[in-house]
Formats: sequence, structure tokens, C-alpha cells
Amino acid sequence: MSEPVTGERRAVPLPDGLDGLRLDVALSRLFGVSRTTAADLVETGSVLVDGQAAVKSERVRAGAWLDVELPPAAGAAATATAAAESAEPVPGLKVVYDDDDLVVVDKPVGVAAHPSPGWTGPTVVGGLAAAGYRIATSGAAERQGVVHRLDVGTTGLMAVAKSERAYSVLKEAFRAREVDKRYAALVQGHPDPSRGTIDAPIDRHPTHDYKWAVVATGKPSVTHYETVEAFRAASLLDIRLETGRTHQIRVHMAAVRHPCVGDLTYGADPTLAARLGLTRQWLHARRLAFAHPADGRPLVFDSPPPADLQSVLDRLAEES
Repeated sequence: MSEPVTGERRAVPLPDGLDGLRLDVALSRLFGVSRTTAADLVETGSVLVDGQAAVKSERVRAGAWLDVELPPAAGAAATATAAAESAEPVPGLKVVYDDDDLVVVDKPVGVAAHPSPGWTGPTVVGGLAAAGYRIATSGAAERQGVVHRLDVGTTGLMAVAKSERAYSVLKEAFRAREVDKRYAALVQGHPDPSRGTIDAPIDRHPTHDYKWAVVATGKPSVTHYETVEAFRAASLLDIRLETGRTHQIRVHMAAVRHPCVGDLTYGADPTLAARLGLTRQWLHARRLAFAHPADGRPLVFDSPPPADLQSVLDRLAEES
């Protein structure tokens, strides 16, 4: 057995993209070390999963907390690689607020919140780094400062912490459901009732790794919705989230048979999407409101739908 390895200590949640992998494989992909090195780390007690010792063949779940002591070279390489690869200008990424503690951006479509295994496109973290913004160093190197996320195909407001204090306070605020997150969603048909709450647990889809679903054993998930405008074939909803599960709005609306228009992954009508010229789900993070992490003053940010989504509303209004 190898001698214990000492070096950089990293504590990170397992990304969604590594859910269900063997521990040694997940470590290899997450930190850019060889499979052999990853296995050695586990065998020498340098890895804890949710505070407990583990074996290299153990299957790990997304969100599990990994506490890893990396070899010095591997830790430095992982941090340097993540920083270098993510720093890339992002056209259309708008900064709507900036101070010493946080920056709030309006994210365009086709941009991920942060780098992740399998994603080679632009990211919010990379766009901010390329623009010269310093963000918090808390969390994994590839997602530093990120306190909440938006899907690649979802546009709108997103907050990123710049100071360590802001990172801790904002993470806790999201966990405690103290942040007001509002979305505009165009869904197929007309929900009945026109205003209501969907309270249904969400977890990985039982047969499709890339999807999520309402599952009895999933995590508690609560979505509130209200119809703002009804068109002939669709309804514009105002949605407030209590929880922030992956794909929550998309999964919940599909579960009640009113998927977001254009969301082919979750059962939307491809003919309607094509007719409206929509190539992604009609979903926009329109409002973000929370207490400033330093002094507690209320911050409220609003964002109108981007051009591609607004054009769909205009067309539906004309048809109706």
C-alpha cells in the first residue's frame, strides 16, 4: 500500500455529470489525476465521502460531499487547468450589478454556469474571469463563487460571489430559501387551475441518465406558478421556486403535462417549436431578490425576455 499523500485539501460536492460513477473514476475526472492516483488516494485514507471513509469501487451520487487531500502537484494542476481553460470571453453576458462582494449577470443562451465534465462551451465563470472579475475562491476550482445555477438553455439572472463572506452568506440564503427566484415560462396548453403549487420530489430519471424526473424517493421540490397570459396554444406563467433542483421547472411542468414550449427533452411538441422558430426551452430567470450579504439591504434585479423568446410571445399574440 502506498504511503499517505499530503498536499492540497479540497472539499467539494460531486457534480451532477459524475453521478453514479465509481469513486476512483469520479475523482480522476474531477481533479484531472490518473485512475491509479485516484485509487491510491482512496486506499490511503485521503478521501472522505460525506465524512466517511470509502472504497474505490463505491458508486457516488451527485451532491455527495467529497473531502480530498490531493498530492501537491495534482492540486495545483487542477486549479491552474480549471482557471486557464474557463477564462474565455462570453458574448452577450451582461453585468447588471457589481460591488466588492458580488456580481449579478444576465446570462445568454448556450452558456453554462461553470465548467463541468463533458461541457466544452462558454461559462459564466469563464466569462467573468476573462473580463477581469475576481470571484470567491470557495468551492471547487471550476465553480468558484457560484452559489446557484441556470441550465445552458435557460437565460436570465444569476448571482456570483466575489468575496468569501458573500459566498458563505449567499449559499446559506439559497439553502434557507430566503432568495426570491422568479421565472417566466411559456408552457403548452392551459394549466388548470391557472394558479397553483406543484409539490413533487425530483431525482435522476430511472432510465435516462441525462434527464430528471418526479420520483417517489427524490428530493423535496416545490414550484409555485400563476398564469400571466393565455394564448391559443400556450400559457405564459410566472413561476416562483421554493427549492432549486436540477431542471425543476422543466420536470414539474412536464409532469403535469404542460412542458415548456420548445423543451423537446421533456416532451414538448416539436411541431409547435418549429412553427414558432424556437430552438430551446422557453424559460427565463426574470427576477432575483435577496438581502445583500454584507449589510442586509434588499437587492432586486429584473430582466426582460431576450429577443428570441420575446419574438415567440409577439407571434402568439398576433395569432390569438
